[in-house]
Amino acid sequence: MNRIDLTPLYRSSVGFDRFESLLDAASQTEKKSAGYPPYNIEALEDDNYAITVAVAGFTQDELDMQVEKGVLTITGKKDPAETKGQFLHQGIATRTFERKFNLADHIEVVGADLKDGLLSVRLVKEVPEAMKPRKISIGSGTQSSAKVIDHKREEAAA
Repeated sequence: MNRIDLTPLYRSSVGFDRFESLLDAASQTEKKSAGYPPYNIEALEDDNYAITVAVAGFTQDELDMQVEKGVLTITGKKDPAETKGQFLHQGIATRTFERKFNLADHIEVVGADLKDGLLSVRLVKEVPEAMKPRKISIGSGTQSSAKVIDHKREEAAA
């Protein structure tokens, strides 16, 4: 198995502890899925994305989507009893599948549509107000030390 050394990343970053396991999981998923069903990932605007999955032959009832712990899972289950007739050639794959997509922080699934054999999943990046950039004022240090000194004096007086 190929390993990527992320040591230089850890030297200058904070909070990327799960990045290595995310890369390993993604490479394992690609090996298992064998490219079925095919899909596109599009960046529509700054914070809007779309995943389009080719699910020809599947109805809305045979598809399932779930998001759990930042992983979008799309599953298709076809009932083999529904297959009618004897095929001389069957080129349209209607086998059961499971396709997983790792979602970045603050990416939310806002909807999905099935039209013409394509499942389109709409995603939006919604960064909470507390996570947006903000200006931090820098003090001279005298006020914060004075508060601590005053606090100790009040405890001693009591």
